[in-house]
Amino acid sequence: MSFLGLGGSFVLNISLNAPAAADAASESNNKIVLIDHVPRWKAHKNPFHGMKFTGGTGGDQIAPDPGMQQQQRQYAPRQLARQPFRPGSTPPKIYAYESSQDVVGSATVSLPPGKKADHLGIKISFLGRVDLANAMEGSNRPHYDFISLSKELEPPGTMYTSRQYPFHFGNLEKMAETYHGRHVSVRYLIRVSIERKFLPPLTKDCEVVVQSLPSQSTLERYAKLDQPIKMEVGIEDCLHIEFEYEKRFHHLRDVILGKVHFLLVRIKIKHMELAVIRRETVGGGGSNGMDISAAGADAAANSSSSKSPGNVASSANALTETQVLVKYEIMDGAPIKDEVIPVRLYLGGIPADLTPTYDGSTTNGRFNVRYFLNLVLVDMEDRRYFKQQEIVLYRQHLG
Repeated sequence: MSFLGLGGSFVLNISLNAPAAADAASESNNKIVLIDHVPRWKAHKNPFHGMKFTGGTGGDQIAPDPGMQQQQRQYAPRQLARQPFRPGSTPPKIYAYESSQDVVGSATVSLPPGKKADHLGIKISFLGRVDLANAMEGSNRPHYDFISLSKELEPPGTMYTSRQYPFHFGNLEKMAETYHGRHVSVRYLIRVSIERKFLPPLTKDCEVVVQSLPSQSTLERYAKLDQPIKMEVGIEDCLHIEFEYEKRFHHLRDVILGKVHFLLVRIKIKHMELAVIRRETVGGGGSNGMDISAAGADAAANSSSSKSPGNVASSANALTETQVLVKYEIMDGAPIKDEVIPVRLYLGGIPADLTPTYDGSTTNGRFNVRYFLNLVLVDMEDRRYFKQQEIVLYRQHLG
């Protein structure tokens, strides 16, 4: 990565290496993992998003990516939103760091041969930043830094040759993993800046992807709280159904299992759908954050079930974006009494970058991200009956 800046009679090239390559020891400990892209908010609808288009002469050759297949076997995400391939070019390598892993690399400041450059100091910084796409009411800051650590690389002086500066940032508490949402993002940046006299500083950022794995105590707490979800809903004297999901807590590559039992059917049902919904809420002081308990999860699910998917809701203190990640039709035709419809949904098959559930405590009340299962019944008159149930997602493997 490079940045070209003109200053007087010289051209200054600032090059910042990607984070240090994951060595064999780190990969064996699952601390640093090679990924193919930075996770994004967008859901992909192209069924061929997992294929790689090679740069052959015919322009129509398609070949599977062996690296992708190996990563899939290691519970890594599929090839989504691949960067455009240019023949003869090497795509940049992107690594996902475990939240406790040190960030090591090097920064290179280059000068054209025979040139010199005066500067007022060179420094490198590690930033943990929350960016708000839309400034919330009562807040005049589009972003805030929860981590800001700087080191001086070079005192004020004159540079005559190109130089390389190694850096090492360790023992940093990263409160949340990297997230790029609709209205908010969490980023970790390595920033190199060169101060100049009478001119604005030259800066270059390199994003570090950070992912968090739950501790053993957190997994044990999930196991204690993880109970089957059973609910009975319906319309008096018309419809009475009971649906059940085997558990509430799921890792990002898990399979959701359940069933829908029709106890009473007196309306003509056309089909039934099951959707996975992601809801991002910014602001509100974290009041919409999830309480990781059985009672808290039930209250959160009931309070949010009245919002329709795909809409943006806003208030004086909060902005909510709801996104339908995937929708499947799990029943076609009218059911009969006592019929049981099985439910099996693979989270790994969702064409989007799933993230763990973000609660208010993780993000200091700035935002939260929650996931819901939305069960919809559609009758012959196209009336829709739906019920939402919140689920908690967590990361089991890096990638």
